[in-house]
Amino acid sequence: MLYKILKRPFFGRFMVKWRNPLSMEQRKKWSGIQADSKSGVSIKGLFAQTGENMPKATIVLGHPMGKEAKGFFLKNGYTDFLLENGFNVVVFDVNGFGESDCGNFAYYEDILAMGQKAKELCNGIPIGYHGVSLGGQWATIAFTDRSNPFEFAIIESAATTLDEFWIHYPVAYRVLKTLNLLMPRFRKKINMVERIKEAKNMRSILYIYSESDQWTPVSMGKRFMENTPVDAELWTVKNAVHAKIITSKYSDSYKDKVLDFFHKNLD
Repeated sequence: MLYKILKRPFFGRFMVKWRNPLSMEQRKKWSGIQADSKSGVSIKGLFAQTGENMPKATIVLGHPMGKEAKGFFLKNGYTDFLLENGFNVVVFDVNGFGESDCGNFAYYEDILAMGQKAKELCNGIPIGYHGVSLGGQWATIAFTDRSNPFEFAIIESAATTLDEFWIHYPVAYRVLKTLNLLMPRFRKKINMVERIKEAKNMRSILYIYSESDQWTPVSMGKRFMENTPVDAELWTVKNAVHAKIITSKYSDSYKDKVLDFFHKNLD
């Protein structure tokens, strides 16, 4: 209950009952899954297998901040695109969002837990990650863990630090500053742009940003890339709403880039 109260200034309007955007027929290809996270709760997700006999890899998708939670990927074509191109897919809700109960602020533990679950479900198949905004930002901390199961990843529209994102929201920013004073060790632990230097078990990371994004400008992607200890690339589009490049006029080139990145890491 305490964490739910503390999270209200940041995520209160998004922590609502989840609505599945899929029709009853569409839901048949998805299986419900869950994984125990060190954030203190069980993380809920969905798993679907490609129709191809030999899946290329399993891609875990980490959602942005919003009421849709994992539904963001179901509604915006990510899952269909990946399944049609030979990839298994896992979508999940970080704690406090969608169908996952509210745990502490260690969202990176949720990402690790679901990555390990994907590895169990698809033994021997490469595990990749694609995180957008919140789902990308917190993944950079997950990548520093010795147990990190992800071999390659796309980080899209992610802020370099919590302070740099929440400064746009005065009330939440004041609460964040107070929490920073109360938990200095945790603040240091989740300094995303610094911690990415410690990424483990990975081959490469692709950073994707929109040049018109005021919340997470391209300069953040450049800073991430400069600190990344593995092969890294920055790809940008001229004009797209934050976390919505897939629905912009660049949708086709965006999908081509995503697919090309995944294939390169599987060759």
